[in-house]
Formats: sequence, C-alpha cells, structure tokens
Amino acid sequence: VSLQSEGDVESSRNILNILDDLLSAGSERRIQHMISRGGSEALLMALVNMGHSVCPNYSILLPLLHLLAKVGHRDRHIGVKAQEAGAVLLVLNLLKHNLTHPKRAAACLWVIQVFSSSVSTANLIGQNHGLDLTFSLISQFTTKHMHTIRAAINAFAALLSTKANIHLVVSKGFISGLLRVYEDWHTRDTQHVAIVIRHTLLCCLQRVANTAAGRRAFRSQGGMSLLYQTTQTCLSATGLEALVEASMQIMRRCLPKTRLPLISDQSAYTFPLPGRQYESSDDDDHDYDEDEVKENQEAENRDSDEDLETDLTRLRLRPDPDRPKELLLQYSRLCPELSHDFEVLKSMSVSVCGTLELVKDLNTPPGQRGDGQGEEDRADEDHHCTMIDRLLERHGACVPHHKPKLYRTVAARTKSVPGFGILAFPDFWGHLPPPGPEPMEPRKPDVQRQKVLEDVQRFMKSDDIINQVVFDLEDDSLQTPPESLRFFSSFECGNLRKAIQVRRYEYDLVLNADVNSSHHSQWFYFEISNMDSNVSYRFNIINCEKSNSQFNYGMQPVLYSVRDALDGRPHWVRTGAEICYYRNFFRPARGRRRNTFYTLTFTVTFRHHEDVCYLAYHYPYTYSALKAHLKVLQETVDPSKVFFQQQILCSTLAGNLCPLVTITACPNSRNWRDLHQLRNRPCIVLTGRVHPGESNASWVMKGTLEFLCSNDPVAQSLREAFIFKIVPMLNPDGVINGMNRCDLSSEDLNRQWCKPEPVLSPTIYHTKGFLYYLNSIGRTPLVFCDYHGHSRKKNVFLYGCSVKETLWQSGSDINTTGLKEDPGYRTIPKTLDRIAPAFSFNSCNYLVEKSRSATARVVVWREMGVLRSYTMESTYNGCDQGIYKGLQMGTQELQEMGMKFCQSLLSVTRDMKTLYSRSLVNCLDLGHKILDHKSHNCFEDDEPPCVEQIEFSSDSPGLQDIDLDSDININMSIADEDCLFPHQISHPLICPEENKQAYHGKSSSRMDVQ
Repeated sequence: VSLQSEGDVESSRNILNILDDLLSAGSERRIQHMISRGGSEALLMALVNMGHSVCPNYSILLPLLHLLAKVGHRDRHIGVKAQEAGAVLLVLNLLKHNLTHPKRAAACLWVIQVFSSSVSTANLIGQNHGLDLTFSLISQFTTKHMHTIRAAINAFAALLSTKANIHLVVSKGFISGLLRVYEDWHTRDTQHVAIVIRHTLLCCLQRVANTAAGRRAFRSQGGMSLLYQTTQTCLSATGLEALVEASMQIMRRCLPKTRLPLISDQSAYTFPLPGRQYESSDDDDHDYDEDEVKENQEAENRDSDEDLETDLTRLRLRPDPDRPKELLLQYSRLCPELSHDFEVLKSMSVSVCGTLELVKDLNTPPGQRGDGQGEEDRADEDHHCTMIDRLLERHGACVPHHKPKLYRTVAARTKSVPGFGILAFPDFWGHLPPPGPEPMEPRKPDVQRQKVLEDVQRFMKSDDIINQVVFDLEDDSLQTPPESLRFFSSFECGNLRKAIQVRRYEYDLVLNADVNSSHHSQWFYFEISNMDSNVSYRFNIINCEKSNSQFNYGMQPVLYSVRDALDGRPHWVRTGAEICYYRNFFRPARGRRRNTFYTLTFTVTFRHHEDVCYLAYHYPYTYSALKAHLKVLQETVDPSKVFFQQQILCSTLAGNLCPLVTITACPNSRNWRDLHQLRNRPCIVLTGRVHPGESNASWVMKGTLEFLCSNDPVAQSLREAFIFKIVPMLNPDGVINGMNRCDLSSEDLNRQWCKPEPVLSPTIYHTKGFLYYLNSIGRTPLVFCDYHGHSRKKNVFLYGCSVKETLWQSGSDINTTGLKEDPGYRTIPKTLDRIAPAFSFNSCNYLVEKSRSATARVVVWREMGVLRSYTMESTYNGCDQGIYKGLQMGTQELQEMGMKFCQSLLSVTRDMKTLYSRSLVNCLDLGHKILDHKSHNCFEDDEPPCVEQIEFSSDSPGLQDIDLDSDININMSIADEDCLFPHQISHPLICPEENKQAYHGKSSSRMDVQ
C-alpha cells in the first residue's frame, strides 16, 4: 500500500530496497508467497503510477523495473496481470524513450521478456512495434554494453514464442538481419567471450523455425549454408557444444519437407476383402503446415495413470460370451486327447492324426502350385530343383530340426498376396546361432550429428549426389546400373519397396506399408548383391514410424552371407556400425497429414566381393519355416510317450492354414485311472506371432515346442501334468507378406479380441471360440500366454492382470482392503526371475489399461477368468542385467527363453512335492548360479533419454550461466552512461530499409529525461 501511494521519493526507494533484500536473501518460496499476496499487482500499479509522470524519476523507476522483472519471472500470470493494469504499453513507451540509455533500456527489456510469457501480451507488444524497438537494440559485435544487447535478444526471443509475432518478423524482413548479426558475432568473437549472446541469437532463429513461413524465410536468406559453415567452425573448437547443438536443431527443423519417393502411401500390395470394396485412403496432393499436425501417441507412450482402468465393475465383472453356446461345439474336435484310442496310437510309427489337411499336398511337385504355371515354368522348377540337389549334395544340410527340401516343398504351398515364387536363401538353407556372444554396438559419439550434417550437405546439392532409383518393387522393368548394389525383396517375409542410390556408397531405402494400409512400416528383410568388399556402405531406412528404437541403445540389424553359409557358417549375425535412429524431414507421398517419419541409418562393410547377402530388422522366421518345423517335430517324437497332434484351427483370409498343436504325455496304460488322470490334466494355452514383425516371438515359440517334445525329464513331467494347446502363429498372412503389425484386413489382430469378426479376423475368432469351449466344459486354462516382441525395452518380461495393482497405481479412491485377489499371478514371473537369465522381474507389470482392453491378455483374464493370463515380451536387442548383460540376444537365447518359460510352469503344478522336487530342480540348467539370479530392485528398464535428440526441438538447451536475477543485479551495479551505439539505429544489417525512416522519425520526438 505504501509503495502504491504517492509518497516521498526516499520512502519509495527504501521500500524497494527492503523488498529486494528480502527476496534476494530468501528462497523461491518467499517470492511465491509475495505473489500469492498480490505482490505482482502492487508492483504493476506502482509502475503505472510512477511511469505516467511527465518526467519519471528513474532513481525509483529503475529499481521498480528490476524488482518487477525478478518477481514476474516467477509469476505465470504476469503477462495477463500487466495487461489488466495497463502496464504493457507503458513499459514499451519507456523503452522507446530510452533506446540510447543502456541501463534503462535493459530494465525495460527484462520486463518485456517476462510479460511475453503470455501469448496475448506478446502479441500486444508485437502489434505496437515492440519487435521493431527490441530488434533495433540488437547490435553487431561489440564488447560494450553486452548485458543490454543480451537483454534485447532475450526479449526478442521471448516475443517470438507466438506465431503472430513470427509472421510479423518474417514480413518485416528481420530474418536476414538476424542471420547477418549472428554471422558477425560468430566471425568476430574469436576469443569466445560472447557465447551466451551467440546462443541467444540462435534461440531466436529456432523460434522462427517453428512455423513454415519462418523456415521458408530462413532457407531463402541462406540460413542453411550459414549455419552449416559456422557449425563446422564450432566443431573444431572446444566449449561450443551449446552452439553446435542449437545450430543442428535449427538445420534439422528447416530442412525442407520432402515427399517420400512413392506414387502412393498405400502398400504396394492390395488384397480384396470379402464384403468390402477396397478404396485408397491417400489424401489429395496438397501442402500443409507442419505446425497444424497433432501426432498420434502410441499406446506405450500414454500416461499410464490416465490409461488405467478404474471402473471396478469393468475390472471384476465377467462379460457374457460373444456367441451362443451352440457354436462352441465345433471346437470339440480340437481336444482329440479326450477321446483318443491310445492303444492304436502306440502301434503307429508316426502321429499323423488330425494333420492330413495340413500335409496332404507336401509331396506335390513344387511347380504345381495351382497358380496356372505352364510346362515351361515347371521345367524351370525342375532345373532349379536339380541345382538345389547339387548344392545340398556338395555342402550338406547341417541345421538341426531343419530340412531344406522339406522347407521348399512346404513353401510351394504357401499363399502370398503377390504370389512369391522365389525362396530367400537363409530360410531355405537354415540358420545356426553364431559361435560366440554378440555385444551391443557402442554408440559412436555424435553419430547422429554427423548423419544430419550429411543430410544438410545433400540439401545443399553436393557434387557427389546421385539420387537414382535402383530398385522399385512396383517396376519390374527397372534396370540397375552396373556399379550399384542390387536389391530384391519378393520372397516370403521380405520387405523393401524402393532403393535410391544417394551417393556412390549410400542408399535411401523405403519400406512397404502393411497390405491394404498406408501405415506400419518398420520391419525390413531384403537381399543385396553386387557389392564390393571392405567398403563401408551407408543405408538409410527413411520411413520408419516408431518414435524411438533400441537401435539407439546398442541394437544392430542382422545379416546373412550366402558365401559364408556355403562355407559352413550359416549364421544370421548382428552387423552395422554408426547406427542411429532419429526423426527426419520426409513427409507422406500424397499429403497424408499425420505421419512423422524416422530414419534408421547404419553402415555395413561386406566381407566378400560380389557375395549375396540378406539384411533384416531381426532374425526372420517364416510361416513356411513353422510348418516345416512342426512336420519335423511330428516325425521325431516317440508316439508311445508323446501325444503330438497337429490340427487346423482355421483358414486365413488368403487361404493359408493356421495350425493348432496339442502336446501332452501318453497315459501309462489304458486303464481307467490313467485315462482319467490324462483327461483331467489342466490346460496351458500358448499363442504367438500375432504381430508379424515380432519374429523374436516365433524363436521363443520354437524353443517352447522343441523343449516340450524333448526327452528332458522336466519336459516329461510337464507333459504328464498338463495338456498344452499351442497356436504358434496367429497371423500367418501378415508374416508371409512381410508386414509389421496388421493382417490383410489392415487391423491389429491383438486389438480384436473383444468381438472378433469371424470373416475378417478368423484366427482370433476361432482361438477365442476354442478358449470359450474349454471354459464351457470346465477346462478353463490354468495359464494363458501370448508371445510378443518389444522394440523399446531390453530383457524379457511379462505383462499380467491384477485388480488391486491397477487400482493402487491409478490412485483410485476405492478401498481395496476388502478386495480378495489370488496373488498367484506373480508365481510364474517370480520363478522366471530365478531361472531365466534374460528375464527381468522388475520390468513386469500387472496393470489393466483401457488401451489394452481388447488384447488377448486382458480379454482372456476378464472373460474366461484365467488368473495367469500374460503377454510375454522379448526384446529385439539384449539384456542389461545378469550373465547376458551388454549382449544382444540371438536365436539361441530366445529359444532358451521359450524353454525357461516351460520350466517355470512347474511352479503352478498341483502336486508340487512330486513335480518340483530337488531331483527335478537339478535337471534344470542352472549354470552360472542362475538359481540365485535376481533382477535389480528398481524400475530402470526403461531407457534413459537418448544422448542425442531424436525429435525436433522447439527450444535450444539452455546455458548454465544464464540467470535473469544475476543479469539484473549486474545492471543495478553499472553506472549511468550517456549513449548506446549512436550509429546503431540506421545500420543496414540490423534495420530493414523500410523501417529506417520510422526509427529516425521517432528519435526526434524522444524526451530528454536526464
């Protein structure tokens, strides 16, 4: 009250000094208390009262402005309060009349800076020539009055927080002036005494780059070339990291949006859906402002608390079945063990019951695919077969549970959308795990920066740019230049749509979207040939869609060399150097507005000249490999001990057969007691590969199948305790056609479980129907687990379902004290934590999220009442704990995880004393003291922020020595000076031509306030 009243000068000065001392000596809490008690409003009112004087007394006004800046910096509503008090234009007028007085100008500029935290206030200042006034104080390089220049630049940057002001700056031509000023400071600040000023100038440019108009103006004024050159200079000096990073962010942001080199965003493959007419969803070819784009967040990026289900009724109430009971009787055929005559089984050499539909055509000659091939085609096939026979005779097949001839026969019956007629050599020949461990690839320092600078060079039209299409999935007539690599992807699981040779040894690669879709490009698998040895080739996969990847944290793609395989080394091996994954400047080919693309870039040095190699996102596992593997397992089990039945769950949209496998132990005899024990064994239901790009899930499933069919005593005990019902591949069509997420209906099948469509999602519909059937006959599964792969985390872990844990995590007000919940859902994760070196208990969670309500895990838990209903996630990368710490997981470790999951089921058997005895524990492979293995006791499995910025950043990282309070204190201690840069106002580099006269005109009306 005393401050706002018309008191004497000395009293007002004393009050301001006391307030400043109190606030300077106190904590942030003291300032916030002052703000809450109306301190900001009091200071603003005092400013208005004193500022309207004809001859303001700056001995009071300056301390008041300084204090207002300090307090306003902490008040989030200071801009709005200033407008209401009428202080905004007053401060602007004070600045206009003190342009030649550095100390007073700086005080006004800091107040303008804090006022600009409000969008409306910043726009008001811009509309009243605040940008012009502030910009006029941004000087060329000088060692005088640097604190005032810095205040002007900070205020200018604050004003640029609104689109309206950015458009004003662009229209007034200030971008060119900013660039010239930055160039001048960069060139003349040879001793690096003005790093803060240079950095703040870059902040202004970065704000400008937040709009399309600003980016265009920046490019048209030579901003890309200037920042590229200054960045190169900064890289050669020390202590300039902040300048380099800010420049990199501006250049990344301002690289012109380039359409993907495709004629359509839609997949190159289309499939006619029953009952639907296919329509392209490409938008019209129009430009758009990136600022209007609202990017969709993936479910795994959602705020977990907001996504949690808090409706207790939905958590506990079991919904009614989605179909009448009469329809469930058809699934009785999938339980042959309940009615089988085991005396007949013992006399059979091979268990083939129920598999006739799957294998009846395996002996059909490969050329007779039912696709209209003529005699000439079959002659080519016969010649090809003879060549394969010679290869096998010369080199021999050496992969366990894999028969190349059988694979070829099975693959001939696989139905793909484009009609693949060629096998990828790795799938045909087979794969052995590499002989030694494969460590994660250390990230090269600043590798992303190096790659982005090369992208900028490409924009600047370097002489070495080729930009020639060398492979196009949709153009069979394309001729590959003789010096280029040759690419090919028209085979099962293959995915590469286009390859462009950018430089002599650099290629941009475009992936194919999922069939009938324009999304989900992430999985890749393609052939390369015609390479030179010992040359570093750079590959840029430019249309990845996930916002982060384990490729930023040590993961490498995999490579298979045909020459190495024929020399006895048939290995998929991790490969690639200089790997990074970051947001790029590409946009959809047809103007689709919501996609952001990311580049996966890596270099590969091939060992052999003119080899044939294959590159893939992860170890491929095809549908044909599964069918061949099931056939081999069927032939190798002892039918007198192992009941192994392969049946057809259903056909897919494309007509491929979805197998369901039953594995259990045969009864010791046909007496009533033994048969009764078999038919009362609880069921374990396992599924996998619902997402086709998650090939690691199939390798885990392979380990599960091989272990359950083995002679291991633990496997025998599990067969005697349980009946295993396994659907190894829920999405055969997606796997076959090289898709990443969906099936042919372009739907994510793991979001269809609530009410699956029988025609469009047959595998989910019938798997759920079979689970309903088991539930209806009193054989609800004891355990359900859906095998998946995870692209963002390390280790292997489980997701389960718990009512209490969901309510606790959500912060719900519901009292859970009276809720009874069996804690048995934690038994298997705890067991795996003891026995599986790749497993991380602390990465597990048991939360029921709304976004996952239609997944297998949640639906089987909620609708079938399966307590132990899980999703098992396996990393594409490796582990950060245990004996595998720092190593990438290979197929051997993934198969081991499938075996370990089976072993963990011992913990849920009814007769624990018999089945989990010490003798069986001794049978577990507990080398390396795995029994005592414990995951770390904190939630550290989520990756830390990448060392380099993946996304574009709207603001540069701040400098540690920037402190508004310190700047103000320095300004308070500076003696009054008479003039600031008398030449400044008319300097052509600073003031655009059209604004000079306005400045000169105002100067004649300035008041002499000294």
